[in-house]
Amino acid sequence: MAEPDLEASPRVYARIGGALYLIIIVLGLFAEAGVRDKLIVSNDATATARNIIASPLLWRSGIAGELFMLTCAVALTLIFYVLLKPVSKHLALLAAFFNLVSIAIQATYELNLLQGSFPLADAAYLKVFEPSQLHALAYLTVKSHGYGYGIALIFFGCECIVLGYLILRSGFFPRLLGLLMQIAGVCYLANSFALILSPTLADVLFPAVLIPAFIGEASFCLWLLVKGVDVPRWEARAGVGAGSRSSS
Repeated sequence: MAEPDLEASPRVYARIGGALYLIIIVLGLFAEAGVRDKLIVSNDATATARNIIASPLLWRSGIAGELFMLTCAVALTLIFYVLLKPVSKHLALLAAFFNLVSIAIQATYELNLLQGSFPLADAAYLKVFEPSQLHALAYLTVKSHGYGYGIALIFFGCECIVLGYLILRSGFFPRLLGLLMQIAGVCYLANSFALILSPTLADVLFPAVLIPAFIGEASFCLWLLVKGVDVPRWEARAGVGAGSRSSS
C-alpha cells in the first residue's frame, strides 16, 4: 500500500489553508485596528505612552496575536506550495521563499513592540531619564516597527504577485482570484515603497491602496474555505490518475 501524502487530498488542504488564512486576516485586523490604531497617537509620544501604560494587556495581546498569526503563515506557506506546485514547482518555491522572508522580518520587528513597553515600566533604573525622554524612546520603537512591517510587506507583495500568476495559470482556481491577488501584491508594493520614499504620500495612499489588497486576500481565503480546489483539474496538472489512486 502506498503511503498517503499531502497531494492525496488537495481539497482538504485547501480548506485547511482557507481556515489558516482566515485566522491570519482576523488576527492581523485585530492587531492593527483593535490595538495599534486605538493606542498609538500619531506624532504624540506622550499620549501613546499613556495609552500603552493604561492598557498593557491589550498591547501585549496584539503582539501575541501577531506572533500566532505568523506561525499560521508558515503552515499556510507550505499549503500554498503543495497546491500550486503542479503549475510550476520553481515559481511555487519562489513564492514560499518570498513569504518566509516576510515572516522572518515581521517576527523580528515584533520585538520592537515589546521594547516599546520597556521604557514605560516602573523600574528604578529608569528614574535617571525624564518622562518625556522615556516616552520618546517608546515611540521610536513603535515607529521602527511600522517601517519594519512595511519592509516585510515588500516581500509579501512579491509573494502575492507570484501566487496570482500561478492561480491564473492553474486551471483549478478561478482566474479572477489570480488577478485579484496580483493587484493585492502591487498595492502592497506601492504602499511600502511610498512609506520608504515619501511617508507623507504613504499617509495619503494608505487607506485606498490597501482596500484592493484586502478584497484580493479575502476573496482567495473565502474561495479556499467554501469551494476548496477543483480536484479533477488539480489531479490532471499534478499527474495523479485513477491508477495511482487505486494502488494506494
